[in-house]
Amino acid sequence: MPVSRVPVSRRPDEASARTGAGKGQGKGRRGPADPVRALMHRHHDLCARAVDPLEIAAGLEAHGVTDRTAARFRHRDVFSLAEELYARVPRAEEPAPPAAPAPGRAPGVRMTLAALWLLPGALCAATASAALRVDAIRKDATVGLALGAGGAVLTLIALWLCLRRGPLRVPGSGRGGRIAHALGVGWLLGYAAAGDWLLTGLLDGRRPYDAAPVAEAAVLLALAAAPAAWCARWFAVRARRRLAVSRGLEEFAAGVRPLFAGVATAFLCALAALVLAARLTVPGSPPAAAPLSTAEAAVVALCGLLFLARLLAVHGFRRAALSGIAVACAVQAVALAMAAAARLPGAAPLGEPVARLTAAQGVAAVPAVACGAAALALLIHAFGVLCRASAHGGPDARTARAAHDTRTTRTTPDRAP
Repeated sequence: MPVSRVPVSRRPDEASARTGAGKGQGKGRRGPADPVRALMHRHHDLCARAVDPLEIAAGLEAHGVTDRTAARFRHRDVFSLAEELYARVPRAEEPAPPAAPAPGRAPGVRMTLAALWLLPGALCAATASAALRVDAIRKDATVGLALGAGGAVLTLIALWLCLRRGPLRVPGSGRGGRIAHALGVGWLLGYAAAGDWLLTGLLDGRRPYDAAPVAEAAVLLALAAAPAAWCARWFAVRARRRLAVSRGLEEFAAGVRPLFAGVATAFLCALAALVLAARLTVPGSPPAAAPLSTAEAAVVALCGLLFLARLLAVHGFRRAALSGIAVACAVQAVALAMAAAARLPGAAPLGEPVARLTAAQGVAAVPAVACGAAALALLIHAFGVLCRASAHGGPDARTARAAHDTRTTRTTPDRAP
């Protein structure tokens, strides 16, 4: 008796709500050899934790999935593939709906954050102006030193609060990374305070400590916190909006590149205005109409380096941020070591490069070159990585990219998604 063969139908859990399986669409992606199903199992945790398809798209890009790769799954781009994965993978845990903000609370929060970003600059400007004027009136550095130390402590606390909240906060950074970042930034700030004076003493003998350029540098660094926070927030918000309307990785990158260029230009223009504000605030600074000095150029380069490093760290590229800071610290340390070694008998040629540079441009040329070169390298790197969707896809995308970077540093790249 002949046995009738019954065709095996698709299982219900293999149907895609987006593609309308069961009505004839997407027949090539269904069945036991379903490639989308294999991709779904490989990135199940990413898909289950995502709150929208955009996070899945950013996470897939962090794992190396491109629009060309998505074409192998019969999708036009990564965003379309992410929509199917979002529809097929059940949510691990539905997030609770956000509580409605109290009436009038949002403007108050924004005003509080704006005041917090302005607080370091206001504290540092008031401290520098008062300390230098007290020294000039009383002819005694003791009172001015005590006033400056107290104001410096308050300014550092205000800066710490700015970095703990708002758009400059780095989420999920480990203890080792925080310590390394703090040491690098501490070295750069310490060199800005006493590095030029120390280098001058090593090259030409002891010189009196001039507090006016250091106070101007401190005011400029503290005032830069407000435009840095504003630029970081503006870039993050508009990049996220661009991610929501883009339909491809190339389209998203083409839309974000002008945003990043505008942010970098806006921060540089803000620094030019802050140099003028620091000159008007700190007694003994160059006249307002004077051209930019080498010492001021070094502080501007330091502000740019710290801003780019923080922006990269906020979006998950902590290793690149720390590398840029470490390069600047290494250049400054090598310059000091060469100048110190030149004082040894028979080792004068070691300090010749530093001596020639400082003789031509001043001792401030060393931090200007160190911070300027590191900032330029970070700018080029940021222009590439911050224009990717994976840099703006939320914490899941950043976690996926970090895991992918760790895996690729230990093994050969996995070409198959």
